[in-house]
Amino acid sequence: MSKITAAITGVGAYVPEYRLTNQILETMVDTNDEWITTRTGIKERRILKEEGKGTSFLAIKAAQDLIDKKGIDPKDIELVIVATATPDMKAASTAAFTATHIGAINAFSFDLEAACSSFLFGMSVASSYIESGKYKNVLLIGADKNSSFINYKDRATCIIFGDGAGAVLFEPNHEGLGLQDEILRSNGEGREFLQATYGGSSYPITADTFNEGKHYVFQEGRTVFKNAVFNMADVTERILERNNLTNDDISWLAAHQANKRIIEATANRVSLEPAKVMMNIHKYGNTTSATLPLLLHDYESQLKKGDKIIFAAFGGGFTWGSIYLKWAYNS
Repeated sequence: MSKITAAITGVGAYVPEYRLTNQILETMVDTNDEWITTRTGIKERRILKEEGKGTSFLAIKAAQDLIDKKGIDPKDIELVIVATATPDMKAASTAAFTATHIGAINAFSFDLEAACSSFLFGMSVASSYIESGKYKNVLLIGADKNSSFINYKDRATCIIFGDGAGAVLFEPNHEGLGLQDEILRSNGEGREFLQATYGGSSYPITADTFNEGKHYVFQEGRTVFKNAVFNMADVTERILERNNLTNDDISWLAAHQANKRIIEATANRVSLEPAKVMMNIHKYGNTTSATLPLLLHDYESQLKKGDKIIFAAFGGGFTWGSIYLKWAYNS
C-alpha cells in the first residue's frame, strides 16, 4: 500500500458582519488611519457584537460553511479540533459544544491552545491522526473572538485584533499530497510579553482586578515584533532548505496575519515575490487562530492541485513554526 498522507479536502469560513474600521477607531482612541495602516497594514477588522455569542458561534458557522460546500454528512466526521485562544468557557470544551451543534455526533473533540500558532499546531495534530490510519475525517477549526479580551481604550492592542473563524477537513491521500513536513517550536520565556494575566489559575479574577482591567490582553509590541520577524522567517527558511525547495518551487506563502511588515519580512527572507504571498490582514486584522484558514478560504479559488504552500505562524507563549503542504484539489 502507498503511504497515507493527510490532505486538506475542503475549506469553510465565517466572519461577523460588523466592520470596525480605522476611522471608527479614531473616535475611540488616540490614533488615525494612516498610523494604523503604515504600521500594521490593517484597514478594518470584524467584531462579533451579539451578546452571549462566543467563539463556538464563529466555529459552528465556519464548520457549517464547509459542510454545506462539501456536501458531507456531519455524522461521518470522527474528530473535531477547535484551535482557539478564546474558548467559550473554562473547563467546558468549546470543541465538544461545536461538534454537537454541527451534528458531528460520532466525533470526539478537544480544544487546542497555542495562541496565534494554534491552527498551525492543529494542522500537525490533525494530520497525525489521519496518518495513523485510525481516522479518515478530521475537522480542524481555527476560531477566536478576540474582542472578548481587548481593551478598546488601549491603542496598542485594539487596533490589531478582530474576530473570525475558518475550518478545514483533513482526509487520507495516497497521491503524496497534503502535509509534507513541519518545524514547530516554543519558548516559555516569552510568556510575559504577550498574555492576559488575570483570569487563569495563577491569577484568578477578582472584583478589583476586573475593575482595573487586568483581564485584558497585554502586549509588549516591540519585543513581540522582533521575535516574530526573526522566528517566522527562520523556520520558513529552514523548512525550504530541509525539503530542497527554492523560491521558484513555492506556489504560496500562507503566513499568520499579525502585521504586514512581519509577513513581508518573512517573504523577503526567502526571496518570495509579493504575488505568491497570501494577504488579507487589511480586511480582518489579526484573528489569531483563524488567520491561516481564512487565508485558505479567501485564496481557495486560486489554488491548484499540487500547489506547494508554506505555512508560518508566531504567537504568544512564545510559539511558532512552519509547515510544508501540497494542495490536494482544484477548486
